[in-house]
Amino acid sequence: MFNLFKSEKDSSALFPPVTLFNSESRETETFEPLSKKEVRVYSCGPTVYDYAHIGNLRAYTFSDILKRTLLYNGYNVNHTINYTDFGHLVSDADEGEDKMMKGLKRENMEVSLESMRLLSDKFIAAFEKDMESLNVIPPTQYARASEYVTEQIKLIQTLEEKGYTYKTSDGVYFDISKFPTYGRLGNINVEELRGGARVEENSEKKHPADFAVWKNGDLGWDSAWGKGFPGWHIECSAMAFATLGKQIDIHTGGVDNMPTHHNGEIAQCESATGKQFSKYWMHSEHIQIQDQKIAKSEGNGIILSDLLEKGYSGTDYRYWLLQSHYRSQVNFSYEALDAAKQGLIRLKRLVFEEWRDERGKINEEKQLEIVSAINNDLDTPKVIAMMHDLTKDETLTTGERKALILECDALLGLGLSDDPEDGLRAMGHVALTSLPQNILEMIDQREAARVARNWAEADRLRDALLLAGYTVEDSSEGPKVTKQ
Repeated sequence: MFNLFKSEKDSSALFPPVTLFNSESRETETFEPLSKKEVRVYSCGPTVYDYAHIGNLRAYTFSDILKRTLLYNGYNVNHTINYTDFGHLVSDADEGEDKMMKGLKRENMEVSLESMRLLSDKFIAAFEKDMESLNVIPPTQYARASEYVTEQIKLIQTLEEKGYTYKTSDGVYFDISKFPTYGRLGNINVEELRGGARVEENSEKKHPADFAVWKNGDLGWDSAWGKGFPGWHIECSAMAFATLGKQIDIHTGGVDNMPTHHNGEIAQCESATGKQFSKYWMHSEHIQIQDQKIAKSEGNGIILSDLLEKGYSGTDYRYWLLQSHYRSQVNFSYEALDAAKQGLIRLKRLVFEEWRDERGKINEEKQLEIVSAINNDLDTPKVIAMMHDLTKDETLTTGERKALILECDALLGLGLSDDPEDGLRAMGHVALTSLPQNILEMIDQREAARVARNWAEADRLRDALLLAGYTVEDSSEGPKVTKQ
């Protein structure tokens, strides 16, 4: 259960300020919210035409750490994650096939809005199951693009009335020449985009980087520009406005969203309101496999359920992710995931078993060190290192160490604060009293063989238990059993 993590003596006033790397300024800045009432955060969500792969999921683990950090520091957070369930073309340059259409064809479903709804229902449910497995705190609201079409059309009309758009045979486009700071996120050189250097050529575009706010088509919704659907970039702008307001504190996403999608959002929103849209922009880096970006198009799109089927948990993967800073590229391997799994198991055994009944107050000096690390642009690798150091810190009582590790867990969300019985059960650990009689007898026989130093018989019984689906680990407190 997630809480606001305050110690008996609220020391949050002593915490250093939260600092965040702003992708727009390309500097680490002290976080100062727009309002004392709440921090408004928008996270670009998935296009729900397929399962999210493990690279996609990094963006939501990172935004969850951001949210936990803000909450820990006493802020109220209003958070939106959107679902794109239409209108995201395969190319960010408004070319190619709609990804939802691609999904319908793959699933052999009829091409219709009703089918799109059914398809997106399936993958929304899968995404939310992934979020639960990863121990991600649900957002204040999920926003589904198809439920905000009216708001999107109104925003396009506003842009049209203000003179920021023009019509072509295939839709309505935003004229980036009317927004002089287009491309400021990521320092994009707009002139290099001419002639299709960054995006595909469209002879009706005034500039190759101009982007669609409305695309005509046989499928979609009726509008003043004909039947069709809003452009991908306009979806997020309209949903952010509708759920959070015209100005937000932080916008998050994967680094691949930055050049086109997020620059498009900035141009639309600020042209419509005349105000800065998001004060801070934050982006997580790619995960790679053998130095190649994870992507469905590359054939290496591992999904979370693939990991679960191999015996890993969502928090195992989360722990692996958090060992690297969110702005660092990192290579995924099963060997690295195995090491992360074992590291997390050691921590869970310590908290759930060995220190289960230990109690202690929070050492505020150590707490300050932990918070200083996470408040420094979400330095999760440092917090994890501190957590492991705490397990061996004999200057603290066992209860004090446990209390501080649980504070770390409040920030990292690794499940160490779970009910011990639930935690052990999730790890596959089994109480001896709950085992079948034949398994108990084998364990007793193995213990007797060990006492008699009959190692061959003890090994034979260990292998027999393994074949039956149980792993036995010897400890000073007796055998510990895990069901495979």
